Amino acid sequence: MLENLHWLGHASFKITGEKIIYIDPYQLKGENEKADIILITHSHFDHCSPGDVEKIQKSSTVIVATPDCRSDLSGNVKTVKPGDKITVEGVGIEAVPAYNVNKEFHPKSKNWVGYIVTVKGERIYHAGDTDKIPEMGDIKADIVLLPVG
Repeated sequence: MLENLHWLGHASFKITGEKIIYIDPYQLKGENEKADIILITHSHFDHCSPGDVEKIQKSSTVIVATPDCRSDLSGNVKTVKPGDKITVEGVGIEAVPAYNVNKEFHPKSKNWVGYIVTVKGERIYHAGDTDKIPEMGDIKADIVLLPVG
């Protein structure tokens, strides 16, 4: 599975295989495979980048994002909040909390998210823009992606 994970810079990742899944695409360079699924963790410009989404979006792409991103995105957008579990094109997607503990830059009240993506039975956790939070103790994952910056 690790050979199917690609760090694209900043908090951006691509998961390849039967489906092409991007998480927080930002400042994409060169030619990029078109996405089946795009996951957006929150509305900050370096995570919800409409220009980058358009580069990889096709008419059938499903975008999963927090509600505050909805107006910036076009196409098939599904909104989620922490605790939501959905299935998109056979891929399990669980939205989990992502927030700062002692800073207000990413407050818990915004309901921003990280994601657990289940592909071929493997649970991949992308933490989103977060501090170490108590809810992480309940997350079960085979692979963890921790954007740090």
